[in-house]
Amino acid sequence: LPDPEPPAQIRVLTANLRQGQALDALLAALRQERPHLVSVQECDAECARRLRGSAVRDGHPYQVFAGDGAAEGSAILSTYPLSARPRVPGTLSMPGAVADVRGLPVRFQVAHPMPPEPLRLEVWRRELAALRTFAARRGGERTIIAGDFNATQDHAAFRAIVDTGMRDAARLAGRSRTATWPVPLAPRVGAQIDHVLVSERLVPVRARFLPLAGSDHLAVLVELRVYE
Repeated sequence: LPDPEPPAQIRVLTANLRQGQALDALLAALRQERPHLVSVQECDAECARRLRGSAVRDGHPYQVFAGDGAAEGSAILSTYPLSARPRVPGTLSMPGAVADVRGLPVRFQVAHPMPPEPLRLEVWRRELAALRTFAARRGGERTIIAGDFNATQDHAAFRAIVDTGMRDAARLAGRSRTATWPVPLAPRVGAQIDHVLVSERLVPVRARFLPLAGSDHLAVLVELRVYE
């Protein structure tokens, strides 16, 4: 039998703006790609101000912001109604919300743990563990965790999140080794540290990687089928 037609098919975008420097590129991507749910990391005060403006709100009227530092600030943009949820604890802001996708609730969580710098490895492990706890406690909720994880599938702390039953959309789409950082060196020696993880009842159709002028990351754009 053919696969049943899903009630909804959505596009999810995650983008690290390098402390707001890639804001104009993000705005262009919003216009061109028209994603339904967007995870934004490193959104500074000017970034937040412009995303709140009418030009963005026309396409993404539902928004959640957290943090106000150049690296700390994060945002969720949505074409669907959002209900804010508690943040996952971390040095950098990791807000969450529930999107009402045509009557189907989808939990949407920003990921942005600290990078694994030599003197901050314990912080990195602790913040990835907080994302794992969030994933493990999702119950039966449709859940998306999208962002700059500062980790690849080769890191045990990242695999621990996947081991809760979350699945890497790019990997399912056959793009698990596409490097997303650092852009000047990718794909030769870069690593895929930007991910969209999805739970049950969310099925990836394709994954693409978009350059953002001003950022040292590629954005990740994933198309998902949403099932009841």
